[in-house]
Amino acid sequence: QVQLVESGGGLVQTGGSLTLSCAASGRTLSSYAMGWFRQAPGKEREFVAAKNWSGGSTYYSDSVKGRFTISRDNTKTTVYLQMNSLKPEDTAVYYCAASYTKVGLTTGEAYAYWGQGTQVTVSS
Repeated sequence: QVQLVESGGGLVQTGGSLTLSCAASGRTLSSYAMGWFRQAPGKEREFVAAKNWSGGSTYYSDSVKGRFTISRDNTKTTVYLQMNSLKPEDTAVYYCAASYTKVGLTTGEAYAYWGQGTQVTVSS
């Protein structure tokens, strides 16, 4: 089992940048594909980004493509979401998740483990 803890959220102005971190405890993330999802107040959870490092596939939602980047550190214990050119509509609680099935990575059902979330607020 892997425990995930997100950090790095906060308040930023439109056009600004934030980097979210997702740290694993208990084991490395080398066996997992990783994803980021977000949920805004009153809305359903939505897919943001995912990457399968063993297969090399990377996925981004259309709303963040070109602005967000998912990456992992060399120790394979932390996954990042670099967010640039932030917009007010990016305001949400962001969650990281780990998938060992590595299929259907744009859907929440693919993920067995989830973090507790970190709040990102983009002011206009």
